[in-house]
Amino acid sequence: MNSVPKIDPSIMDAFKRLDTTSVSDALDRLGIAGGLLGIKPVVHDTTICGQAFTVHYVPCGAVKGTVGDFLDDVEPGQVVVIDNAGRDYCTVWGDLMSITATRMDVAGTIIDGVCRDIPAIKKIKYPIFTKGTYMVTGKDRVYVDAVNVPVAVSGIQIKAGDIVIGDETGVLAIPIERAEEVLKVSQEIAEKEALIEAAIKNGATLKEARQKAGYHQLQTRKE
Repeated sequence: MNSVPKIDPSIMDAFKRLDTTSVSDALDRLGIAGGLLGIKPVVHDTTICGQAFTVHYVPCGAVKGTVGDFLDDVEPGQVVVIDNAGRDYCTVWGDLMSITATRMDVAGTIIDGVCRDIPAIKKIKYPIFTKGTYMVTGKDRVYVDAVNVPVAVSGIQIKAGDIVIGDETGVLAIPIERAEEVLKVSQEIAEKEALIEAAIKNGATLKEARQKAGYHQLQTRKE
């Protein structure tokens, strides 16, 4: 069952027009920790933006559970966010899941851990952001014990429905309950950055352009 709370599509569309740096500065200003350290794109020139469908893995014991059957419950436009506790000795995602997710119009995958079958994933340009790659299967090593529960990626909590956004620079998580606030500040910062760029192209010095736009305070937390 998919139990991801829905957000206004216009908010998602607006986030898709932003880059991670503007959103990161907005999170700083609002005092929200959201950067997912060490999570990087496996396929270059791909981006990711959507609401999180969270997946939690644990090591196998006497019970040998499944590793990927949850994918059938993910809806189009959602991002699969996998908490594999940063394990680098076994993978929880590969080519068959990427092909299936692409067919289902899943927006992408984020893993606190590793993935495999990189040539096939690159061939279809599936957006996947992880801490690395490794070929050893997770089957009989880890299994899914829960979906759409709060998980952690790089020490940041992500809940079902939270917004995740990623590009070549990195990945961020935005709490769903703060989404509109983060969006407004992100748009303001992006607009100021655009003004600075235009001023420089028109002959202003970097210092002048930054001072006029209040650059050095854009991300400063306001008490």
